[in-house]
Amino acid sequence: MSLTTNSEYGARPQTWFAAYQLLWHLLLPLAFIRLAWRARHSFSYLHHIPERLGFGYSKPITQGAIWIHAVSVGETRAAQPLIEAYLAKGESILLTHMTLNGRRTGKQLFAKEIASGQIRQVYLPYDLCWSVEHFLKSFQPKFGLFMETEAWPTVVFRCKDMGLPLFLVNARLSERSARRVNQFGKAGRSLFQAFAGILAQTEFDAQRYRSSGVKNIVITGNLKFDVPLDPQLVIQGEEWKKELHSANRLMVCAASTRDGEEAIILKAWKDLLLNNAFITPPLLCLVPRHPERFTEVADQINSASLRFRRRSEWPGIPSECAGLDVVLGDSMGEMPLYYSASDLVLMGGSLLPFGGQNLIEACAAGCPVLLGEHTYNFQQAALDAIESGAAKRIGGDLILSGPVALMEALKELLLNAAELAKMSAAARSYSVEHQGATKRILAALDQQNLH
Repeated sequence: MSLTTNSEYGARPQTWFAAYQLLWHLLLPLAFIRLAWRARHSFSYLHHIPERLGFGYSKPITQGAIWIHAVSVGETRAAQPLIEAYLAKGESILLTHMTLNGRRTGKQLFAKEIASGQIRQVYLPYDLCWSVEHFLKSFQPKFGLFMETEAWPTVVFRCKDMGLPLFLVNARLSERSARRVNQFGKAGRSLFQAFAGILAQTEFDAQRYRSSGVKNIVITGNLKFDVPLDPQLVIQGEEWKKELHSANRLMVCAASTRDGEEAIILKAWKDLLLNNAFITPPLLCLVPRHPERFTEVADQINSASLRFRRRSEWPGIPSECAGLDVVLGDSMGEMPLYYSASDLVLMGGSLLPFGGQNLIEACAAGCPVLLGEHTYNFQQAALDAIESGAAKRIGGDLILSGPVALMEALKELLLNAAELAKMSAAARSYSVEHQGATKRILAALDQQNLH
């Protein structure tokens, strides 16, 4: 495989790139079938279809904006402080997503700015040469910032060819992902080398990018520490906690759980309630990561013979929790409420090998965190949280030990009020001490003389 150059798509492993484009064209019908399948849950999946092909943009089209790509919910929330900083400078923002939930989150966070035209929100087109070309020519952004792990080859290479500076910010690269990149050899390494620069979260991430031959790397920290919690949701959550505590009940939030984890959690929770270690049994708030799984998880709770209600079934304070074992958190954008109402968070994505979900937001709410073994997506954050006393890791492999180890870990912490209070204070300190990534990212980009 050799590097060749043509006038339109620059220097890259041309044989690999041609095969990649062919594969995209072959899979394109399946992409639309997938959208149609998801439309069973929400017809919104079929909105803005032309944008996914680089067309159909309503007029006027703002050109010369700062382009920020946040693929889904987590990346959009992480981008919030960076977007707000550029808005404060009077910049226009082109905000792109790949998922419906990412777009919904952006609209929720920036409804006023979208309405005023200071932010333009569209889907990033599928990674085809012609769709990417039309997208870039339509908007002609000043420069681009891709959040965390996004590296679409056609977009990245075309931006480099056009002289459009494209940076990977809040960048992270797990050991597993680094191995996959290296499996592609020169083709994989050339992708990250084509970015104008990489602003990495940690030294772990920076070293993995360096091993791919990337030289322009700056360590700026994790933007998620700078994301503010919605004060109204925090107040509401504290009201929940006050009511629960008045009834001598503790609440555990199993946050952002993934497929397969709920079965472990529900079995452990049922065993915990049958253990009779508590005068008043605690309450579980179970919040699946993906909204399309809410009904599936509700069926699992019902099958476990646990009494539950959906969060969507009542407004305000859950005054009917007295007879419940589980609350199903089937709402969007309310994680600060759930965290502020909880005495302990069990972080989803870490019980099975999904890499873990964001523990930082829970710590910002002063909530102690219980982690499974699998936290490679938040490696440094998890290590720092454990070292600071804000988090603990469940002993053993939950795939092998099942719900027993989880039940014992929950029981040990819930019966130790002094330890929970100590971890809560450590969580708040940990979240504050690691803030500042926004300023460091802005400073690093300012040094690039972007115009």
